[in-house]
Amino acid sequence: MTELGFTLKVFRQIGMMKPILPHKMLGAGLQLVKWGPGFPSGVNAAAKRFPRQLAIIDDAGELTWSEFAAQINQLTQALKDRGIEAGDSVALLCRNHRYMLIAMIAIMQAGGRVLLLNTMASRSQLGELAKRENASLVIVDQEFLEVAGDVDQDKVILAWADDDAPAGLPSVAAISADQPTKGHSKPARNGQVVIFTSGTTGLPKGARREEPADLKPLVSFFGAIPYRGNATIVLAAPLFHSWGLINFGFGLSLAPTYVLRRRFEPTRVIKDIEEQKADALVVVPLMMQRMVDADPEVIKKADVSSLKITASSGSALAGELANHYMDTFTDSVYNFYGATETGWVTIASPTDLREAPGTAGVPPFRTTVRILDAEGKEVPRGETGVIHVGNDMPFGGYTDGNTKAFSDGLMSTGDLGHFDENGRLFVSGRDDDMIISGGENVFPRELEDALIDHPDVADVVVTGIDDDKFGQVLAAYVVVKDGKSLTEDDIKTYAKEHVARFAVPGKTMFLDELPRNPTGKVMKRELPEFE
Repeated sequence: MTELGFTLKVFRQIGMMKPILPHKMLGAGLQLVKWGPGFPSGVNAAAKRFPRQLAIIDDAGELTWSEFAAQINQLTQALKDRGIEAGDSVALLCRNHRYMLIAMIAIMQAGGRVLLLNTMASRSQLGELAKRENASLVIVDQEFLEVAGDVDQDKVILAWADDDAPAGLPSVAAISADQPTKGHSKPARNGQVVIFTSGTTGLPKGARREEPADLKPLVSFFGAIPYRGNATIVLAAPLFHSWGLINFGFGLSLAPTYVLRRRFEPTRVIKDIEEQKADALVVVPLMMQRMVDADPEVIKKADVSSLKITASSGSALAGELANHYMDTFTDSVYNFYGATETGWVTIASPTDLREAPGTAGVPPFRTTVRILDAEGKEVPRGETGVIHVGNDMPFGGYTDGNTKAFSDGLMSTGDLGHFDENGRLFVSGRDDDMIISGGENVFPRELEDALIDHPDVADVVVTGIDDDKFGQVLAAYVVVKDGKSLTEDDIKTYAKEHVARFAVPGKTMFLDELPRNPTGKVMKRELPEFE
């Protein structure tokens, strides 16, 4: 199929070629011309096309697209009244809800830089980041006021405010209330989003995401994950993370209904899918595991047959999780492999995951992926090397002026992997995670995938540690399921039956829980050391 033919097919799929009243289509088109591809045009165009359709269902209630756009316009004016100009930075520390999105898009409509902070940011990190990035304002949920304690309190605005909010502290809702709802002119420079790493120790790095120049990235994304126009999307992945953000941003072209909750609760998500007849669910793998482990009676009674897409990313899918999930709910898992810096690399469909468990999938439309050796030469299919990618998602570099390594125009992911005979990518792990044990190259992921499938293991992570005999060995940190018991010998015996001898753990430590961030990644620097 030609590029034009593929593009038209995707546009029909997502409803962009659906018949619509001329004045609505004209209004939407003018918004795209005015703002260019990006969040402001997406919201304003959806409000022109489907003004009365629900845009957001969250813990505060419901908003239509016209109400959503109006409240964004009101906050845009309120921010301008507080001196926010094009190029100014505003930090956001929020969970998933309407006020987070209203604030983010209002900042962009004013031409500002949105600093999206991880909800695990510490008080010192937020204070130092606000100073380093010269934040003019800091917008936080009430629960994070203590985290914002080192910021000039005159700069603090509440996003989500509870009934007991401190008197005199301005909120997004309050400062927007009496502002005009009319649209705004395009600022002197486009708004920008900066996503920050979790920063488990030290100061997080900021990764700038540039607005795409055209709709090609949208075609690539929806060509691989078959979203439909006017879908209902349960967006459970955190919006401060690139995975939640990309699904919201690209999803705007669908004019969908987003279902947001401030906190992830497996049974609430299952009920939201049933009650809203949701077409799609956006998660990180840890959420999938918790849904599989949810109350069996809730799972049994729930009708989730509407669910066509479970879009997963943020960390690796462990073991047979994708198939366990699809056996429990619907054959709907689309696994996105990529990073904040790279955008997507590959996407695995339900068929890919059924036929080749553990695969990261295949490169989507207009995406080039090559496996290169240390000299930058492409390795033969089946051999392992560093994964490099090129696509239409521009990375604007880190806010400290650094960027990722490139080879022949392709960005290094920093991961090692290989393609199988069917062109499916398999990721072995980070290039700095590999250890050499007794002369063998060993990756922690092989052991993790094996141990997570043990019937008594609830969670596991594997790292490399020094060893006098073998140089290095794998060490497993294991969380045992409630009511079960395991010993170190049990783990070794099981591992010997499922992995090569050099991947059997040299040591095992049992923990009550693993230190994970909101996207499910284990913060290895917080793991206790072996004696």
